[in-house]
This record gives sequence, structure tokens and C-alpha cells, in this order.
Amino acid sequence: MEYTVSRLAKLSGVSARTLRYYDQIDLLKPSRINSSGYRIYGQSKVDLLQQILFYRELEMPLEEIKSILQSDNFDIHEALESHLVHLSNQRKRLDRLIQTIENTIQAKEGGPEISEQEKFEAFKKDVVDENEEKFGKEIRKKYGNAVVDQSNEKLRNTTASQMANFKALNDELDRKLAEATRLGDPRSRLAQEVCELHHEWIVAAWPEGYYGKEKHYNLSVMYIEDERFKAYYDKIERGAAEFLNKALKIYLDVETE
Repeated sequence: MEYTVSRLAKLSGVSARTLRYYDQIDLLKPSRINSSGYRIYGQSKVDLLQQILFYRELEMPLEEIKSILQSDNFDIHEALESHLVHLSNQRKRLDRLIQTIENTIQAKEGGPEISEQEKFEAFKKDVVDENEEKFGKEIRKKYGNAVVDQSNEKLRNTTASQMANFKALNDELDRKLAEATRLGDPRSRLAQEVCELHHEWIVAAWPEGYYGKEKHYNLSVMYIEDERFKAYYDKIERGAAEFLNKALKIYLDVETE
């Protein structure tokens, strides 16, 4: 079955204006243009639009979606399997949060008390699960299962106060990285302060005794080479991954080829 822009818009819930924009940026081209000049979308394009909407639900930038869909390695069946895993994990996270809220309400209404640890367990597990889902495969390949498992265990055992401090550190790092990237000088005092904050952030996240300058620098290289890490830093400020890599090379004083 084939669809015009208006019919596809009605079917999908995506506005006709958005479909025209997707055509304009080469994200979703029509199958053909008919003799009257109307865009016509075949079944394969309908399926592709569904994929775009799945990725948009994951809050993925359009440029990244375009890169994925136009990759030679893109497989629609594998993509659907990946979406299913993500949504299943998302449902589990929501179930944990709902259970935590219900337990907290019951405690305040005279029911069983919940410990300080239990109050934050769901949030910490969410962070671990989300990191595993997004970056686990690459991080485990680069650093090994033991290191990642130890880091996850360290996060699970953090106190509420430590979690608050870690979040504050992360927020400060993101804010100053954005500002330093806009200024553009990796040797500046602000850029080197960002590197120091990144150092603190890494030490807080990695297992005890694991930190090393080469490992730290190699992590910044992965920020550039892996599109998902790069997209994360581009949300902070476009070009932030590349800027952080340059600043860390100076801060860590590492030799690269």
C-alpha cells in the first residue's frame, strides 16, 4: 500500500510538515514523486518511519538516527529487537520506581519503615542499568568485565550523600565543559579545571586503584570514536568530546602518535 504525505501523517500521527522536513534533510525520502508532484511513500518507507519514531522515543538526535539508518550494517529486525530490550528495561525501571513510591507512601501512613538505602536503591539501579544498556558492550570490551562489574558494585553501595555529591560534581563538570568548549582554548585555566573535575569524576566512578593517566586519556578517545558517547557530549555543547580530548592530552601530559 502507498501513502501520500497527508495519509501517512494521519496514519502515523507525525505532522505533514515534519514528514516534509524529514525529506528535506534526507532522513526519510519518499519512494517516488507522482505525476501530480505528490510525495508517495511505499511500505518500506512506512517501516522506516516507525524506526525513526522508535529512536526519537529514545531522545536520539535526528543526525544520529540518520547515521544509523543509512549505515550499511543497519538491520531492521535487529533494530526491533534492540527497541524491545530497551522498552522492557524501561518498564522494569518504572516498576521499581513505582514500588519505591508505594513503599514510601505506606511508611508515611504508618506502614513498614523503609531504610535509607531502600529509598535510593531504585535510582542507583536505574543508573547502572541505563549505562549498561547504552555503553556496556563497548566499555566491557575496552576495560573488561571485572572492571565494569566492580564499578557497578561501587555505585550500588554508595550512600545517598555520596550520590548527591557525585551528581553535583557531574553537573558542575557539564556546565564548565560547555563554557570551556565555547571559549575554545584547551590550555585555558577553565579547560584545565574541567580536566581536574573529570579526573575527580573518573576516580569516583572507577574501582579503587584502577585509575591511570593512559586509561583516562583513552576514555576521552572513546568519547570521540563512539557515536553514542559523542552524541552525549554534543548535547552538552557541540564539539565538547573533541575539546575534552585535547584538554586532557595537555592535562595528563600523554604522548600520542
